[in-house]
Amino acid sequence: MFENREGQQAPFVVFRTRRGHEWVDITSDDIFKGKTVVVFSLPGAFTPTCSSSHVPRYNELAPVFRKHGVDTIACISVNDTFVMNAWQAEQKADEILFLPDGNGEFTEEMGMLVDKDDLGFGQRSWRYSMLVKNGVIEKMFVEPDKPGDPFEVSDADTMLAYIAPNARKPLEVVIFTREGCPYCVKAKGLLQDRDIPYEELVLNRDYTGRALRAVSGVDMVPQVFIDGEHIGGSDKLEAWLAQHN
Repeated sequence: MFENREGQQAPFVVFRTRRGHEWVDITSDDIFKGKTVVVFSLPGAFTPTCSSSHVPRYNELAPVFRKHGVDTIACISVNDTFVMNAWQAEQKADEILFLPDGNGEFTEEMGMLVDKDDLGFGQRSWRYSMLVKNGVIEKMFVEPDKPGDPFEVSDADTMLAYIAPNARKPLEVVIFTREGCPYCVKAKGLLQDRDIPYEELVLNRDYTGRALRAVSGVDMVPQVFIDGEHIGGSDKLEAWLAQHN
């Protein structure tokens, strides 16, 4: 069973980071002192759950966290700074501070260092998240102590629900487009005017006509999906936005 350290001071360590061609030391005080920080820690960079769910969702919700008083979102893993930098770039996770705990010092002080010898990982971090205010741990969400790599409570949505239960989350928007399509430009402009972030998929770069027909039943672009609902083209999007002020 892992110890719940709520009410305790976050460990003081020095994180050895690399920026460009320079070594930059970041201390726990640099991260936590006078700030409200969300930390999530995970077993390893580039691993499946960490890359597909844990990091992306914290990155997506970072603007919402900031609106509710969070200064920094930090991801900690027992990896070196070169691996963490490469992973951040691959994830396009510019909203998150990636902290390399290469020697496992912070993780060990947190009581979260575990053996992953069966996977050839050596010692790594157990998966958890915490809210730290001015260096003091206010809340921890520690994954249950059971075999494997459980991912049940340390996710971004659980943390946000604790900090701001009524927070409005961003819409999940995907738009299928093609180069040179004026209606696609109109649809993107409508979303941009509302400050609605979206993911754009471009024909023959990110998808094929067959893929578009399979998911939408049509082959015309743009096609917009919001929170899993097929909205349609630019005119349908305009009407949907008018109803959802």
